[in-house]
Amino acid sequence: GAVGLNILVGFTGQISLGQGGFMAVGAYTCAILSTRAGVPVPLAIVIAMFVTAGIGALFGLPALRLKGLYLAIATLASQEIIMFVVRRWGFLTEKDGEAKGYIEVPRLPFIERETFEVQWYWILLPVTFLAVLGARNLFRASLGRSFMAVRDQDIAAEAIGVNLTRAKVTAFAVSSAFVGLAGSLGAYYTEIVTWERFTLDVSVTYLAMIIVGGLGSIAGSVYGAVFILVLPPLLTELGGKASGSFIADQLPAIKNAVFGIAIIAFLLVEPRGLDRIWTRIKDYVRFWPFRY
Repeated sequence: GAVGLNILVGFTGQISLGQGGFMAVGAYTCAILSTRAGVPVPLAIVIAMFVTAGIGALFGLPALRLKGLYLAIATLASQEIIMFVVRRWGFLTEKDGEAKGYIEVPRLPFIERETFEVQWYWILLPVTFLAVLGARNLFRASLGRSFMAVRDQDIAAEAIGVNLTRAKVTAFAVSSAFVGLAGSLGAYYTEIVTWERFTLDVSVTYLAMIIVGGLGSIAGSVYGAVFILVLPPLLTELGGKASGSFIADQLPAIKNAVFGIAIIAFLLVEPRGLDRIWTRIKDYVRFWPFRY
């Protein structure tokens, strides 16, 4: 999911706050296809990716006219529109003629309860590897380079022959396809799809991942995801050791504060994120003891 958002924000320069909504599209599409139409899991995931890409391209149309803060507000509107639909449209969660408010997704037949996490790890690892590899190769092709040209200077990109309309809409579609993949896998992993899992908080969390990891860096998306997802459990562990103290009592507020401080610190100290820090460390080791 972070890789998909970085394709749009970091490589194309199109800010988006609709990540949670697009993940919801992938999750609901995949869940409905599996539970009602009996579509095989791999095919349901592929269809969900295409549906999410189409919805992303539709909401990406404002990017043809809007930039910066105005585009962020437009994508925030897409988040709210999608959330309104999934909350209010009873057909999505209907079962036996009654709207349940959620969709129960059956567990994959080869997943066992005793080794649930381990088995899912070996499912997600190759999928993530292929997603990262595909994203890296995308920017070696003309399509990916047109995204970067739009990010750097859209007027100059148009002057050298880049079709801005196609590039921006395609960036939204490609980004949303990655996000739809994440939402689909999340549906099978949690075995339940409900709108509470795709709120604005999710969109902000994913945006924090690519800011901390490094905008315009596929590897940075991975580093940022690890950092943001590992930070809360570490704080919880520290709070558990300080049982009964002020820290333990205020742990939720401290988590939010540390989360915000981390984002601000990276924006001020190293805007290119963890990926740039890792590159500097490698360069230092490679050239030590010489300065250059």
